Amino acid sequence: MSIEITRIDESDRETWNRCVEQSNQTNLFHQYEALELLVAHSGADLTPLVGYNGQEPVGIMPVFEVERGRRSIVKCPPYILESFPLGPAVLNLEKMKRRRAERYQRQFVQGCLEWTEDVVDPDATYVRLGGRFTDVRPFVWSGYDATPYYTYIVDLTPGEEAVMAEFSRDARSNIRNTDADFEIYEGGVDEIRTIVRQIRERHDEQDKEYRVYPGFVIDLYETLPAGQVRPYVCEYEGEIVSGMITLEYGDTIYRWEGGAKYGGDIPAADLLDWRIMCDAMDRGLARYDLVGANMPRLCKYKAKFGPEPEVYYNIERKASLDSFTEGARALASDVIGRTAELRERVK
Repeated sequence: MSIEITRIDESDRETWNRCVEQSNQTNLFHQYEALELLVAHSGADLTPLVGYNGQEPVGIMPVFEVERGRRSIVKCPPYILESFPLGPAVLNLEKMKRRRAERYQRQFVQGCLEWTEDVVDPDATYVRLGGRFTDVRPFVWSGYDATPYYTYIVDLTPGEEAVMAEFSRDARSNIRNTDADFEIYEGGVDEIRTIVRQIRERHDEQDKEYRVYPGFVIDLYETLPAGQVRPYVCEYEGEIVSGMITLEYGDTIYRWEGGAKYGGDIPAADLLDWRIMCDAMDRGLARYDLVGANMPRLCKYKAKFGPEPEVYYNIERKASLDSFTEGARALASDVIGRTAELRERVK
């Protein structure tokens, strides 16, 4: 029996969310409520695909489409999510023997790709897989390119003492020996606004684009289950000097947005990361995903916490060069326009 790919709608959200819960390859953005927010804040069209073996679901894939005139691009996740993964996820395959599990996964992935090609017929497709979706062969066999990228994972299971023992000497010293009168706490909407503003200002100083804006993060914070979005801030001498918005799902906490550089008298970033890790350990989480290990400058900081690199893949396929170039120009024009719109929202 082959895998049947089914397009579901809002009335099937409970079915979709049950699938999300059954997979170890999903994150909080796979939840239907989060997908709806991505649609609302990105302007993309969403098609949630579920693969069935008979009545049994074997995988899910959210497909986001951006249309510009006669051109279309599939972008999973949409641009607003920046560097976070949001690709397909399989479920319940770990209970199967290898041959059967690989057959189901291959049929599911190829079925989703065929559906996308037949129904959407995009000029380009970009999919960012999560680190636990490790078998990219079905994409390659279907003519897609798979490029490896990396993130860092801190193993939180040994407990505080053992986790800190893997830190660099300067990180341990910064955490243990800072006796200034600082406070780190988990905030709410106001803290989200402050953190995003700080990061946007930092990007503006470097003349770099930054697509995240406060309204999107606040909607996530207010819509998703309590605790999935946590804004941490470090306050020193009555001022919030740095902050980090973390995401939490399953056994993992993600270092998502924040970490504005503070050149003052305290190592705010080290103190924030350690507090986040300690709180996560208290809640029984197993992994701290530092979200990205691809830029040498940022790796130098993140590596001080003794993480292990974890590979993930960007999947892509483009149409003919002429067709893609025309579509890319249309998309770039739209992105520029939408960036201006988002900046107006920030104001």
